[in-house]
Amino acid sequence: MSDRPLTLMAVHAHPDDEATGTGGVLARYAAEGIRTVLVTCTDGGCGDGPGGVKPGDPGHDPAAVAAMRRQELEASCEVLKISDLEMLDYADSGMMGWPSNDAPTAFWHTPVAEGAARLAELMRHYQPDVVVTYDENGFYGHPDHIQAHRITMAALEMTTLTPKVYWTTMPRSAMQRFGEIMREFGGDMPEPDPAEAAALAEIGLPDDEITTWVDTLAFSGQKFDALAAHASQGENIFFLKMGKERFGELMGLETFVRVQDTTGAALPENDLFAGLR
Repeated sequence: MSDRPLTLMAVHAHPDDEATGTGGVLARYAAEGIRTVLVTCTDGGCGDGPGGVKPGDPGHDPAAVAAMRRQELEASCEVLKISDLEMLDYADSGMMGWPSNDAPTAFWHTPVAEGAARLAELMRHYQPDVVVTYDENGFYGHPDHIQAHRITMAALEMTTLTPKVYWTTMPRSAMQRFGEIMREFGGDMPEPDPAEAAALAEIGLPDDEITTWVDTLAFSGQKFDALAAHASQGENIFFLKMGKERFGELMGLETFVRVQDTTGAALPENDLFAGLR
């Protein structure tokens, strides 16, 4: 038997993504003595600046935003008890169609093979037993999320490692409830137009297609605090408006699709490490 600890590696696009989709499992498995490794691919420079100044507006300094978000990310990692933080430090590409997509240093503009080679090196170093990232659409179509998916799957092919691999998702039943709560807390938030509503309806998966349901309710307070650590992006983090109790009700379960496995663990499962311990 190896003395190497069981290891979870989560590959995310931006500072704050680690808390939204995987904050619960990162906190839970850290508490269980599992090494948790976070790889953040971009610097988050297309986030809001001080005072909520938006990318492209006067006074928005991507380098200053990136430095601020690095500090917030480190604070989030401390809350979640993440063992190791690795930053690839590609430039944030912004939303799909923004001019920043085509910047020479943008993650979206980076050849997949280049990013994958760097990530493969980290995988060889940490030898993760479980790898978590996004699906091929980056869950909701963000270019940096899509690119994180691409480099993760390509990096796995470059190594001889055979971890369990998961993509984050949400059950459609929860997405419907989420929409109701958004309207509750959004006040006079306008109804989405039909195209937006149709796109939202396609996010996530039917409940019976989800392979892995992990109870993280006991760690929802940590998850909330990790999101709150990203204070500069608070305007964009809807979940913080709920307060901890309602947040836990909605976000105390994290769900995934298992796409690679050599353990033979039965599905559905309630533990990313099923079959490994």
